[in-house]
Amino acid sequence: MKRIKIEERHDWKQLARQLGFKFHTIDGEPYWDESAYYRFTLAQVENHIEDPSAEIHAMCLDLVDRAVADEMLLEQLCIPPHYWDHIRESWLRGDKQLYGRMDFSYNGEGPAHFYEYNADTPTSLYESAFFQWVWLEQCIERGLIPAASDQFNAIQEHLIAALAEIDPPTPLYFSCSKESEEDRGTVQYMEDCAVQAGLKTRFVYIEDIGISPDGEFTDSDSNTIPALFKLYPWEFMMAERFGPSIAESQTWFIEPVWKALLSNKGILPLLWQRYPGHPNLLEAYFEEAQHQGKMAAGWVRKPLFSREGSNISVVIDGDLCEKVDGPYDDGAYI
Repeated sequence: MKRIKIEERHDWKQLARQLGFKFHTIDGEPYWDESAYYRFTLAQVENHIEDPSAEIHAMCLDLVDRAVADEMLLEQLCIPPHYWDHIRESWLRGDKQLYGRMDFSYNGEGPAHFYEYNADTPTSLYESAFFQWVWLEQCIERGLIPAASDQFNAIQEHLIAALAEIDPPTPLYFSCSKESEEDRGTVQYMEDCAVQAGLKTRFVYIEDIGISPDGEFTDSDSNTIPALFKLYPWEFMMAERFGPSIAESQTWFIEPVWKALLSNKGILPLLWQRYPGHPNLLEAYFEEAQHQGKMAAGWVRKPLFSREGSNISVVIDGDLCEKVDGPYDDGAYI
């Protein structure tokens, strides 16, 4: 693996505007950066990234299978008891998942290390699946990268195929919060993939979803929502006043509710407990269960539920060297 500096396309910002990539800059800071790219060998891609990703995904599914049969695991993952039966039924029914994003660290030499699994509301999607592919094609055309270059992903093709295979009731509604332009762009892209999969779609903001007298979720025109892709975390939904209506409604959710078990940092100590010493896992413990005798010279403290690096502390040689504040400081930690 090599990091290679490259000339930026002079017109990329104009192109981003044309293609609807409105969040290439966030809060005045550049988000999209094409001043360099990473080059991998095929062996690195297949052996160090692809194979471990598939293996860890299988390990995570096994964890779900064990958790729905073991209330102690559900307690450790801080899942509200009201939803245990609903999650169990969703898993045993085989409710289909669509996608997730695993985060790894990788230096090109040793094993890739698994940081977390955003299995519920992954972003970084449009830019990875589409805008990055446009970058690749244009850079080849302009002679900025070797003509034989390829990109290790076929995200868009797989999303379209998966949406067609899931075949949810239609119209399939797409939803996110009004507060995030990035979320709106991600949902807009996913909706476009659904249209390419042959599905009838509609959009509604999370804040505009209501509940009918008979307990069904509705859009702003009081139409029943038969299926909903929601870029809104399950842990948020479970805490909302409408949360208790989820299990009783007939709405088909993407992602299914069992994915709430995986978009949770609590899976890290549970995986380590099950597979101690696995080369792709980092040693991890629930905060209340860790023992000082096992602590390394440095460690990271994370909430079970957090996003975008919030409420994370980094300790090296016993000294707090970095701490990020945020709104997720009132729950359990690992």
